[in-house]
Amino acid sequence: MKTLIRKQSGFTLLEILVAMLILAIGLLGLAGLMTSSMRDNLSASHRTQATWMAYDMIDRMRANRVGAIAGSYATAMAAAAACSPAVPTGTVPAQDIAAWKSQLACVLPAGTGSIAVDTGTREATIVIRWDDSRGTQGTATQTFRVETQL
Repeated sequence: MKTLIRKQSGFTLLEILVAMLILAIGLLGLAGLMTSSMRDNLSASHRTQATWMAYDMIDRMRANRVGAIAGSYATAMAAAAACSPAVPTGTVPAQDIAAWKSQLACVLPAGTGSIAVDTGTREATIVIRWDDSRGTQGTATQTFRVETQL
């Protein structure tokens, strides 16, 4: 009696196909991770810019403390101003506010801000708002608020 020995063929090709499938799934996961990382990085960059802009206005108000305590820097939240390199004219508080709002519009998407000054307690509240629809916070509008003593 003779025993027949059968050779198996094609098994290596099957192993390669499975390895390629696993590699493709891993690369898709990596691409998703990179996309999420870039989106979060942009959102963090906007928050950093808002922080810098708020403290810039606080520095401007402290440089003109008499005008700030008198309430000359109080301004309401309005629609985003146009990004303009033009130098504003008028009083120092008006120039500071116009330059600040223009910088907000240049740095942040649909960036705008408001300043409230309590002349009795000498406290200032700065609120900056921008569109963060590309971020991961879940809402399109983000708000950054700073309260300080003048």
